[in-house]
Parts: sequence; C-alpha cells; structure tokens
Amino acid sequence: MNARIALVLALALPLAARADFTGKVIKIGVLNDQSGPYADLAGQGSVIAAKMAVEDSGGKIDGTPVEVISADHQNKPDVGSSIARQWYDVEGVDVIVDVPTSSVALAVSQITREKNKVFLGSSPGTSDLTGKSCSPNTVHWTYDTYAQAHTTGSAVVQTGGDTWFFLTADYAFGQALERDTAAVVVESGGKVLGSVKHPLNTTDFSSFLLQAQSSKAKVIGLANAGGDTINTIKSAAEFGIVKGGQKMAGLLIFISDIHALGLQTAQGLLLSEGFYWDRDEQTRAFSKKYAQKSGGKMPTSAQAGVYSAVLHYLKAVKALKSDADGKAVVDQMKKTPTDDPVFGKGTIRADGRKLHPMYLYEVKKPSESKGPWDYYKLVKEVPADKAYRPLDKGDCPLVAAKK
Repeated sequence: MNARIALVLALALPLAARADFTGKVIKIGVLNDQSGPYADLAGQGSVIAAKMAVEDSGGKIDGTPVEVISADHQNKPDVGSSIARQWYDVEGVDVIVDVPTSSVALAVSQITREKNKVFLGSSPGTSDLTGKSCSPNTVHWTYDTYAQAHTTGSAVVQTGGDTWFFLTADYAFGQALERDTAAVVVESGGKVLGSVKHPLNTTDFSSFLLQAQSSKAKVIGLANAGGDTINTIKSAAEFGIVKGGQKMAGLLIFISDIHALGLQTAQGLLLSEGFYWDRDEQTRAFSKKYAQKSGGKMPTSAQAGVYSAVLHYLKAVKALKSDADGKAVVDQMKKTPTDDPVFGKGTIRADGRKLHPMYLYEVKKPSESKGPWDYYKLVKEVPADKAYRPLDKGDCPLVAAKK
C-alpha cells in the first residue's frame, strides 16, 4: 500500500511543477480602433508595442509561446463585447489590452471579470474603471480622466483661466473627463459657464464652437480625443477663436495629435502625459527601437502603455507559471512593483490603478523644435500621489471590501 502511495506521489510531483498555460499558448488580444479617430494614438502602433514586449520577454514563458492577435472594435460597445466574448470563449485569448473608447472598455472589463481573464486598459480614459466599475481582473494603465483633469485643468486655472466652457465627446469618456475637470475648476475657484456635447467622430464642429465662443468663457475645454480633438482645434483656428482671446485646453492630447496639427497650429498648448519619448535615456532608447518598427513614428503614451502593461503581465504569468486564473494573475501584478523603460518604477493599487508620475508639457514653438517629433517642453512633473485620485475617494468596491 505504501509503495502505491509513493508511486502516485512521484507521478504527481512533476505535474504540480509543470506550468499551467491554457491552450498551450499565451494569447494576447490587442483590441482597439484601427480605422477611426483613435487609430493614430492606438491602432496598429499598439500591436507593434505588444509584440515588442513579447520579444523583450523572450517570446516564450517556460517554453510556452506567446502570441499577439488584434481586432478593430470600431468604437462600438456591442462590437467590442462580441469580439471579447469570441476571443475568450473560442480563440483562447488570455488577456485583452489597450481598448480606447471608455464605453467599450467598461463593457470589456465586465466580460473579462465574468470569464476570469485579464484586461489591461492603456487607452481608455474614464476613471470609473478604478472607481465604481473597478474589477479584480482589470488594471487601468497609462492615464485616466482624473489625472488629466488634475494635471492640465488645475494648471490652466492657476494661470488665469478661471471661466470654462466644455466641448465634450458624447460618451462615457467625454462625460467623465468633463466631470473630473469641472470639479477641478470649481475646487480651484473657477466657474463652469456651460457645455455642449458632440457625437463621436463628427465632421462638423461649427455649431458647437459657436456656442463655446458665445459663452465668453476664457477657456474652452476639449473633453474629447484623437481625430475629434484635431478637428476641433483646426476648426477653432478657422473661426479665429484663439485670436479672439479665448484659450483652448486640450484635456487629452497625444503626440500623434500634435504631429497631425503641426507646431504652427499647436504651439503653446498645455497638455499632460504619462510618457514622452524624449524624457530620458530609457524612453529615447525604447522609442528609437519602436520607430524602427513603425516607419519612423514615435510612440504615443497609449502605445507605450501597451508595451509596459504586456511586459508586466508576462512577468506575473512567469512567476505564477500559469495564465489560467485571471484574478490570480492580476493579484500577482499588484504584488510586484513595475519597472520598465516607459514609466520607470511604479506600482499597481488595490483598485487596479497603475501609478506613475504625470508630466505637464507645453507644445513648443516651431523655432524651438530641433527636429521631427521634438514637440514638448516640460513645465512640471506631478508625482503619482498627486496626479491620481486618492484610493479612498473612488468608491471602488474592492477597496471598501478590504476596510
């Protein structure tokens, strides 16, 4: 009898030590906008970033290959939800990354929790992902509406921009960005004179800008992103809004937007980013490698965030020797300090908020730029504990449960 038990134990030990990877492959799904207003800030560039992270992790974890696939969610929650379910149920995807468009991200986060997989949001903005809609399976990586509001919004108010009118993208992200920035404006002693909402990816901003212009607000806050922000700023220039004395505050600006606008149009804009390619030696080295794969384009903060998130995910999977339990993977990610060439050292909080400094930049004048992609000059660094919402202020059930 003892011999039989010993034989069973001997056979079981190798099995216990063996890595547990579902489907004999670790599959990463990059889900984003590849054809619409957010294609430049995310799109194929995020796929490149994910593949770079896989390459830099060795391409395999304990002999198990890592694969990257991608899809276009078209900025539609129903399309994004359908792809997420197909990926999890049929195609064996273990983790979904990126996902601009907050309404899509909130839907994907919920599905990810149901399936006990992992969602790493680099591009979505809504701070609700670590607030009332937080999940033990989700990490919000690069930025959020609270950080944007408290970095850019407060700086504009401090420089005299104390009356605001918001031009807002009419979905979860725009609404959250207006909400969070309006709160900062009021807290700082300013006033919100009004707002108007526009459809995502609209082609005509004239009526919205006329309302903003007639408000006489000192600052027109652009609670939109990507192609919408670019088109708003271009239209505002045609209307002579800045020449008329009003300021434009881009509350979510990516380097791809500045590249599309050109320094002549964008000069002087204040913006906040968690990543800029020319910040230090590490960011420059990473970005140079990225540019070689992207046809010379420098990475946006969202694309750099995909690299950082995937790199840390693979470290957690390697430590666990498993990708089977999504919550366990995220728990491991939270236990392990982050460290990469994109954001440097950081941590992940209990609510799923990835913490790193934010930076307030001013867009350079054409005469100040030394060459292609040399667009920003640093105004100030905002420490993570000042940039992001306090842990106990987000109404995240995960935090409440720990009290």
